[in-house]
Amino acid sequence: MTTFICFVLIFSVIVISHEFGHFLLAKVNGIKVLEFSVGMGPTLISKQGKETKYSLKLLPIGGACMFEGEDGVQSAEGEESEGSFNKANVWSRISTVFAGPLFNFIVGFIIALIMVSMIVIREPVASEISPGGAAVEAGMQAGDKIVSINGEKIYLYQEISLATQMYREGTMTIGYERDGEVYETVLTPKYSPEEGRYLIGIANRDFVQLEGFDYVKYAWYEMRYCVKATYKSLGMLLRGQVAKEDVAGPVGIVNLVDETIDNTKEYGWQNVLVNMLNITLMLTVNLGIINLLPLPALDGGRLVFLFLEVIRGKPVPPEKEGMVHFIGMIFFMILMVVVLFNDISNIFFSK
Repeated sequence: MTTFICFVLIFSVIVISHEFGHFLLAKVNGIKVLEFSVGMGPTLISKQGKETKYSLKLLPIGGACMFEGEDGVQSAEGEESEGSFNKANVWSRISTVFAGPLFNFIVGFIIALIMVSMIVIREPVASEISPGGAAVEAGMQAGDKIVSINGEKIYLYQEISLATQMYREGTMTIGYERDGEVYETVLTPKYSPEEGRYLIGIANRDFVQLEGFDYVKYAWYEMRYCVKATYKSLGMLLRGQVAKEDVAGPVGIVNLVDETIDNTKEYGWQNVLVNMLNITLMLTVNLGIINLLPLPALDGGRLVFLFLEVIRGKPVPPEKEGMVHFIGMIFFMILMVVVLFNDISNIFFSK
């Protein structure tokens, strides 16, 4: 029951924040919202407002903010009013569509700020160097602070772990700071059978003492880390470098939440809370980024049509755009079924 409650709370936060972004900007821009729903499937409860129906659905995944006139959706009168989505100016529609992912990032930053106030932060400093490791062979010493990997700036110790987790082959160019001077070296991570992954051979036991604006700065670094992890993972997925065991849908996330609670509850409720916040942060950033992909049925796909309208000076015929998004919706429904079976397979048949 605890796992289910945590799962529902996590998905409620990321879905409501996303749909509320659409809802708020629609209201600001005078666009009529016919229904604001949380969840999918049959309606459990609903309440009709002045012009918007608020609904809670059976399945605690997904949600919707339905605008009058969008994809052929009409009001009860059957005709598009002045509050129709299609009758709003193009920049009002762009801001309304973009607001969903934007609010995911805003909520993500708030979560990161709360999380940073509860955890210890480790900077990317090599407080210990493993004998025989790649780092020591490349000339690095204890106390060196890594500032970049392959040209990308590094602010958190976990970014080093992310780089080694994503590593497949070749060398890494490491920029590091020593005694106020910045140096650069090239190394090849070594595979550790004990860890089951590649390592560069450093460890960090020192924590940063935060005060004042540091909380905001490191909350931003945590957000940045999640964004980086998401787009790098998507890149690996597109290149076929991700195993099916590493892909998870709602059922897989429930299992992750359950395992996380089991593994952290002995350390106290604060540890459990931090881990739930971390999962929520990663998922809300994931949702924001994925929704901005230029694919049909996603916010990014709708933005493509809206920017085409800006360039052409006239909209793409609604029936043609609606058909493209309908095809995209079918694709994502099929994908959801495939991911569901993958989750079930990973949980029950891969152990």
